[in-house]
Amino acid sequence: MKTLNEITIFDCSANHLWSILSDISRCDWVPTIEKITLEGDCRVFEMEGMGSVKEKILLLDNENMKLQYSAVETRTPLQHHLATMQITSASEETCQLNWTTEIDPEIFADAIHQGMLISIDGIKKVI
Repeated sequence: MKTLNEITIFDCSANHLWSILSDISRCDWVPTIEKITLEGDCRVFEMEGMGSVKEKILLLDNENMKLQYSAVETRTPLQHHLATMQITSASEETCQLNWTTEIDPEIFADAIHQGMLISIDGIKKVI
């Protein structure tokens, strides 16, 4: 299993960033996704290069600004996937996103990491 970690500072309040990430049906910050459908505690979408993906929302903690999700159905067989997005306030006008993803098999780590980087750029565009 491989663990990926990206720590990024954003020029917005923690509350503003959380309002974007905590809306689990919102996808304007992920350039490779056009639409998300909610099915109970899961979100389903088509991802460019990955096909259909179903992610189970494991934790949506508004108080601690923490989101955890796991890809439970993908075109390629994953043995383990766990992503955690944690926002902390750096100042009134800046915040930090700590995004970690555990992935197994490791062969998919580079593709997942590129997806994280593309999404971080997407977040910067929408804030």
